[in-house]
Amino acid sequence: MSQQCAMADVATWVGELDRLAPTRDLRVAPGYGAARLLVTVGGTPQGQITVALTDGRATAAELDAAMITLGPPELVQRAPVASDPVTVVIATRNRPDSLARCLRAVLASDHPDLSVIVVDNDPDDERTQHAVTATASPRVRYVREPRRGASVGRNRGLAEARTDLVAFTDDDTEVDPAWASRIAGAFATDPELACLSGPVLAARLGSGEERAADIALAWNKGFTTRRFSMANPPTDSPIFPFAPGLLGIGANLAVRATAARSVGGFDEAMGPGTPTHGGEDGEFLVRLILAGHTLGYAPGAYLWHHHRPDAAALRTQLEGYAVGLGSFLAKVALSPQGRTVALRRLPAAVARLRHISAREAGAGDAMPADADQARARGLLNGPRAYLQSRRAVRRAGGAVPPLVGIEPASTVPGHPRTTGTGSFAVTEPARPAGETSETGSPQLRT
Repeated sequence: MSQQCAMADVATWVGELDRLAPTRDLRVAPGYGAARLLVTVGGTPQGQITVALTDGRATAAELDAAMITLGPPELVQRAPVASDPVTVVIATRNRPDSLARCLRAVLASDHPDLSVIVVDNDPDDERTQHAVTATASPRVRYVREPRRGASVGRNRGLAEARTDLVAFTDDDTEVDPAWASRIAGAFATDPELACLSGPVLAARLGSGEERAADIALAWNKGFTTRRFSMANPPTDSPIFPFAPGLLGIGANLAVRATAARSVGGFDEAMGPGTPTHGGEDGEFLVRLILAGHTLGYAPGAYLWHHHRPDAAALRTQLEGYAVGLGSFLAKVALSPQGRTVALRRLPAAVARLRHISAREAGAGDAMPADADQARARGLLNGPRAYLQSRRAVRRAGGAVPPLVGIEPASTVPGHPRTTGTGSFAVTEPARPAGETSETGSPQLRT
């Protein structure tokens, strides 16, 4: 972190470097003062290094010296791969150019049995469908969803998927060519896994806002394989299982469809496109843990994320995530079982918030000056936003699964499977199911 903070106000070039290839001088376009490099060993990530640039150049000797800090390359175990079928779900709205870039990366995958579902949430026009059609790929299917929200889109994709493995990414990412194969490999290697996440790396660090977002959000969780479960809690998280940031983010998640459906899918009252703005991915992961599932983190399944490049977008994003966190905490408080477990972790949670504040304070001059106040406002607004959103989703017949204890389901409430076929089939949504009970349509276990 200290190295990142030191480079927070330096335009930084982003790239990759494989240690099995001969090291050569690095030369990049002028204007960059540093380079951040993902170091791999035969394609498997070992870590990241940041090196200073002089006139856009770093010597091979400087690169070798930086890589030594990562340890011997011989210690890196090759990421497992497998060819089990994978469906990639991308929920999007009104961002056709970003989606087209994302689809190019996904379709460049080395995975031999990959299909893609693009869920177009409440679109203003046909541009997203045109972007899908432009791929001319039989592996990509377009689905129009009239309800807005990332959780709605992910649930629709989960219901439409015909494979056991379903991977989720966002339209502002570019996945590594081996991403899907390594997701399949991780599940094949560990049959107990219900869900998997991987590193989310900054695609660009040219602007101060991009660098501030990368430090403040801390989406890259490192390059060590991990497992999480209630039976074997991690020793480095005193707030586990209420540690959504530790478990991964929605931009890079993969699930066994049966496990995801069994907990009710994503909470459609949370996430982008709702009054809560965020929190849906963390809540989903915590709910899986509380249901007794095992989650994993696979460093080889990495992708690149395009951070917000300007001040207004960064401010909106940071405050939105604070509202999402407040919404998540409200849902925990509304759950008797969740509340009981969470209260024992309250002191550690307060310490965690202080850590987040300190991390943001070191994120550079591009961070909003009132970041602490914005976070406090977001946290306070979160509960009201969640209650408002939950009422609206239930009226629409959407999925609002309780935090603890639901019955297994073959699909997500409000999203029955359809029979659409063809490369660009458009399927129609289910009709609203009507008002649900206070705990949602699934029943609490006693």
